[in-house]
Amino acid sequence: MKRDLVRLAAFAFALCLGSVCVAQSTQVLHGDIASVDPSTLHLKTASGQQTTIKLPDDIRVSLRVPAKLDDIKVGTFVGTAATPGPNGTLIASEVHIFPEASRGAGEGHGPMRALPGSTMTNATVAGVSTAASKGRSSMTNATVENVGASGSGRTLKLTYKGGAQTVFVSDKTPVVMVGTGSRESLTTGAHVIVYAQRDANGGLVAQRISVGANGSVPPI
Repeated sequence: MKRDLVRLAAFAFALCLGSVCVAQSTQVLHGDIASVDPSTLHLKTASGQQTTIKLPDDIRVSLRVPAKLDDIKVGTFVGTAATPGPNGTLIASEVHIFPEASRGAGEGHGPMRALPGSTMTNATVAGVSTAASKGRSSMTNATVENVGASGSGRTLKLTYKGGAQTVFVSDKTPVVMVGTGSRESLTTGAHVIVYAQRDANGGLVAQRISVGANGSVPPI
């Protein structure tokens, strides 16, 4: 489980983002910030439920900014959530573009334990394929070496030590750029994904938070 958490840290995920692979004691909460002060965040979920989460002094905050398919350049380090097709090609459901500082983190391919039937890969794009088909969800993080047009999207061949994956990205696939955030990024109304753990008193304490910048909803 710790290995999955390391991969997710690179996905900010990683992607994945997240729907994520984290330690058993970690809870993943999605929602909008109802209010926030220096030590506490009040989260409102889609069902209307409000949850109080403590904010430690060293809370890690990342941003996910809406991006475009054209922003995926040769040499870019990316994360891709996808659906494996019967011919082995992955169909992307989202793509995350990571900063240079995240390059190479958690390289490899394996299952996302929090999502049975899904996988997560950190890797590099070394070829182009037009194959695409439907299947179950998966996640791939990789460096883009080659990007090519394929139908109404692009096909990325992602390679990593000991293996490779081919991913088709349609022009409708959500693409976000991952950046570094701060406490100032935690504003009322912002959509967030909070990764939290219980303290000795049973209260939730945030470990890290992913914020959808410019009103966006982080896909993972």
